[in-house]
Amino acid sequence: MRKSLLFTLLFAAIFSIVRADGGMWLPLFLNYNEAEMQSLGFKLTAEDVYSVNHHSMKDAVMLFGGGCTGELISSQGLVLTNHHCGYSYVQSKSTMEQNHLQNGFWAKSKSEEIPMEGLTVTFLVYMKDVTEEVLEDVNADIEEAERQIMVKNNIEKVTREATKGTHYKATIKPFYYGNQYFMFVTETYSDVRLVGVPPESIGKFGGDSDNWMWPRHTGDFSLWRIYTDKEGNPAKYSPDNIPMVPKKFFPISIKGLEENDFTLVFGYPGTTRQFLISDGVNLVANVQNPIAIDARTIRLDAMKRQMNLDPRIRLMYSAKANSISNGWKKWQGESKGILECDVIGKKKAQENDFQQWVNANKTRTKEYVNLLDDMRKVYSSLSEQTRVTTFVSECVFGPEIISKVVHPYYRMMMAPAQQQDNNSFEANRSKLLKSNESFRKSYCPAIDKEAFVELLTYYFTKQKPELIPVELRKYVQDAATVRTMMTALWDKQATTAPYFTDNDRFVDFLTKATPKQVAKTANNELLIIYNTIYNQYRQAWGIASKDEEQLNAHYRTYVKALMEKEKDRVFYPDANLTLRVTYGQVKGFEPADGVDYDYYTTLDGIIQKEDPDVYDYKVDPKLKQLWEAKDYGRYANKDGKLPVAFIASNHTTGGNSGSPVINGKGELIGTNFDRVWEGTMSDIYYDVSRCRNISLDARYFLFIVDKFANAQNLIEEMTIVE
Repeated sequence: MRKSLLFTLLFAAIFSIVRADGGMWLPLFLNYNEAEMQSLGFKLTAEDVYSVNHHSMKDAVMLFGGGCTGELISSQGLVLTNHHCGYSYVQSKSTMEQNHLQNGFWAKSKSEEIPMEGLTVTFLVYMKDVTEEVLEDVNADIEEAERQIMVKNNIEKVTREATKGTHYKATIKPFYYGNQYFMFVTETYSDVRLVGVPPESIGKFGGDSDNWMWPRHTGDFSLWRIYTDKEGNPAKYSPDNIPMVPKKFFPISIKGLEENDFTLVFGYPGTTRQFLISDGVNLVANVQNPIAIDARTIRLDAMKRQMNLDPRIRLMYSAKANSISNGWKKWQGESKGILECDVIGKKKAQENDFQQWVNANKTRTKEYVNLLDDMRKVYSSLSEQTRVTTFVSECVFGPEIISKVVHPYYRMMMAPAQQQDNNSFEANRSKLLKSNESFRKSYCPAIDKEAFVELLTYYFTKQKPELIPVELRKYVQDAATVRTMMTALWDKQATTAPYFTDNDRFVDFLTKATPKQVAKTANNELLIIYNTIYNQYRQAWGIASKDEEQLNAHYRTYVKALMEKEKDRVFYPDANLTLRVTYGQVKGFEPADGVDYDYYTTLDGIIQKEDPDVYDYKVDPKLKQLWEAKDYGRYANKDGKLPVAFIASNHTTGGNSGSPVINGKGELIGTNFDRVWEGTMSDIYYDVSRCRNISLDARYFLFIVDKFANAQNLIEEMTIVE
């Protein structure tokens, strides 16, 4: 076992009592933040947040599905998370006759709760620093490829030993680009049932227009319940299962909020990249984001045109549009924030300062003098490859006919057809017919034709000509000409084997075709375009992957050097979908000259935004009646208004959706669901003056359950603190 100087530096850097703005802290070591948290209004201790010796808040927080957070709010396994976190699951159980997305759903008893296949929740049992075990026998002289193999083998050994004889799972993740490693031992439950969800007019009020924006008026919540076997262990769905008896759940406070009140957010943030050098920031803001934004605008415009005409298409495409628009809106704010905060300029200044520090010492010069130059050379290659892969993934694979039909057809059928491999051919034929049947159930050809024509037109007119495969440069024409060519190409697919755009003929061909007939379709114009671009994509992706590996190794050295240089600075680890704590205060902000945002919104704002002609701004008649009567019960604020949402200075990101927002006494006061648009660059650069997380006020959530849904069965099982 080795106890390196690096480990000592990391330990000192992470847990300095001097706190930087922002931060996503490992709960295992929160005692180092305890004094500052208490100075901001926290009345408890770090041990109350995270403990392996007794029940603590971490036992009430879970990874919900694959990328959100949820929290326990009753002694009967009741879970609160965001409406958008459960959106696709609710959609899967919705029909035009029972449209739970549009109309909402409330189980009046446990027997009415809806089992949700495929949905899991995962709790952290404990986490542990395993840096020494993972880096055993690893030293600076080892080649990167060998290092990765050694680390991989050590990780497998440690996780195997940690879970031996248990039903737990263990994951070890790198921190600071592999300078440190932590193991997370977890327990997963797979019997999760839908309990309640408000109608879209509440749970998604404001839609894409309000997404990422403040002021916000969205009732973004849903309720679920975890079931276990009769011994309280995780179990697959069974009608004999019982509601979970949790180790810990959150009481809910309706006492109200004031500006500067302490807030703590507990959850599973997905990805941040605070250590990026200026070249990396430029890649995000000026290469990836503009391409992706333009391409997704095309797709969303096509979807919305049809969704506004037909409620069946709206139901069919709601989750798809939601998924596409979330990144689309976020990337716009991210690029805007990077520009307005001059993040690239700030990074360059930091790099100049770093280089001066390196040059001032012979030992440092020997170790780090070429580090930044080497990183920039890699970024030069990565930028070019990223331009290729982003254009292909967002434009060429944007049309569903390509991603869901053409791509699997070619990958599954062409090779066995050309090689006369009848066994694989028949097995893949069955799989493709099944997947195609599933796909076509939620597919609108009118949407996809528009997306196909416009996305491929964008690709052939906006991609650098030299980055388009030589064989396809005949399509590099003016936009009107390309649009005509792509329209003809789409129409041609209905009359040319394998008939991609005519599902009846496609299924008939696929069912009856011989390997020879399938092999002959390789000459289909769309398949030629697809396969040529896909081969280029794979090549670019391979180069980019090697570039990323090189950069990760460089960043490992860079972060180590930064910690040597700035021993008094707090270096919190980047988010990586592991349990973190962030804390701050309830605060408004001023995003621009003359604009001053308050820290909360009310139901009055919903009524002010009402527009019966715009789907996203329709107000439910019952909600309006409650507003007119001012029938808010015990959930009104001191001014007699009903709070809806609030903002605070907690550092959050994707994955924190659904995270509990806790007050100084450890009581739930809200549920995190978004960030303000002006601060979405916080994944790269956190600016405390403009970065705010947006949370649903617990009083609005309870009001909807109590007054709107009249779900007294749910109100009665929660602990509400007045």
